Amino acid sequence: MKKTGHERWGRILLLCALLGTGVSSAGETRPNVLFIAVDDLNHWVSHLDGHPGTRTPNIDRLASEGVTFSRAYAAAPLCNPSRVSLLTGVMPAHSGVYGNFEELREQLPDAVTLPQYFRRHGYSVTGAGKIFHRALPGDDDAWDEYFASWKSTQKKSDPKKETPPQKKTKFTKEGMWAPWGPVDTDDSEMIDAQNADHIIAALEGPQDKPFFLAYGTHQPHLSWEVPRKYFELHPRESVVLPKVIDNDLDDIPPIGRRLAAEVLDISNGVDHAAPGGDHANVLKYNQWEAAVQGYLAAISFADAQIGRVLNALAESPHAGNTIVALWGDHGYHLGQKEHWRKHTLWEDGLRTTLVISAPGIAGRNVRSDRVVSLVDLYPTLIELAGLDPREGMDGQSLVPLLNQPDLPWSRPAVSTYGFQNHSIRTERWRYIRYHDGTEELYDHDADPYEWTNLAVQPVQDEYREVMNQLAEHLPEVNVPAPGS
Repeated sequence: MKKTGHERWGRILLLCALLGTGVSSAGETRPNVLFIAVDDLNHWVSHLDGHPGTRTPNIDRLASEGVTFSRAYAAAPLCNPSRVSLLTGVMPAHSGVYGNFEELREQLPDAVTLPQYFRRHGYSVTGAGKIFHRALPGDDDAWDEYFASWKSTQKKSDPKKETPPQKKTKFTKEGMWAPWGPVDTDDSEMIDAQNADHIIAALEGPQDKPFFLAYGTHQPHLSWEVPRKYFELHPRESVVLPKVIDNDLDDIPPIGRRLAAEVLDISNGVDHAAPGGDHANVLKYNQWEAAVQGYLAAISFADAQIGRVLNALAESPHAGNTIVALWGDHGYHLGQKEHWRKHTLWEDGLRTTLVISAPGIAGRNVRSDRVVSLVDLYPTLIELAGLDPREGMDGQSLVPLLNQPDLPWSRPAVSTYGFQNHSIRTERWRYIRYHDGTEELYDHDADPYEWTNLAVQPVQDEYREVMNQLAEHLPEVNVPAPGS
């Protein structure tokens, strides 16, 4: 019988233990982990079909060395709940972390976070940049060392890098807030580059035990103000706008229309959109092409910093013994469904990038079209590393798909935004049920842009059985939000 990559790796570890030796020239007895988080990155990377004109050669290179998941979805369409779910293995409905204002340790006081788990199993654990969302470094017990080029409370950080470069808030000549556009500065003055420097130094330095290195970029989070050369990669005249239709919200329930009109943090009800709504302002001031250009430029900038880190790994003695996992924390709208940013349960609010490369897996330069969730990453990494499995996590290890990317995979992706607002995504369907019982249903075989809600009359009755089947995957337990 053919052995899985995990089984082969387990035999290697056993043999090394019997011989009293490591598995690499650096003396590691377990694979290292390079964990790369890209803030606000949807699926707009060159090797996927997200958007024409994207330029991400370094993320693409990583994909050529492992498996890219074309249908990877966040457990929540917002930074804090998405990252908490990924880093604890607990989905939002089971933690009560729905927005950016809940604290991980208040909701999950006994949770063992992913870096914390590796640290408890003998790994040297270092972080730089944005990994957790709330209060950098987010979970003090998770790190041996944590570095952020600003907002750092760690004594080990470089005091010369405490203050980020200052940028002027950008407005159009008519007065619209437009936080995108080139800045005339070098990469080295940017926060993400400074954090990459720290990870590169760790890769170049001596390691006396296996390491877990976590690098988090702040781009392409707003503001999209990056060095001019990245805007020049995406000339304004070549920018392609997302495909949209008029009156897309006519068949959407009131809650969905509110999420489209606002930039709503579900945990406190505050709308962060520009007065009148982001999309209305983008259209009024003719900023759609400029904004998409800014997002593309910010992605390319982040990709360049990721490339520096990947190059340092490739040139280190750890290259053949390191698991690399790269992920975006949720999707991102750029005008689809008359919405900007995240904060929705639609495809564009939830679909993101997930790439995994690891020693011993069969998948290399392949794409898996199976539906997976970011909450699956925790159990996947501990299995790849040969660590003891954990009970009580909501995700499922993706190691079988890393060895056989087209393996049948019936598990849907469940995503949540707020108490009892859920999305169920299978390869064909997306089903949304809001807390008031209103629904949406999309057939991705016929409607990949989710333009036609099948959960409305007169077609609703025809699809009721489909919705009933999908509803079986809705969370049975929904922890109330704090203070409710």
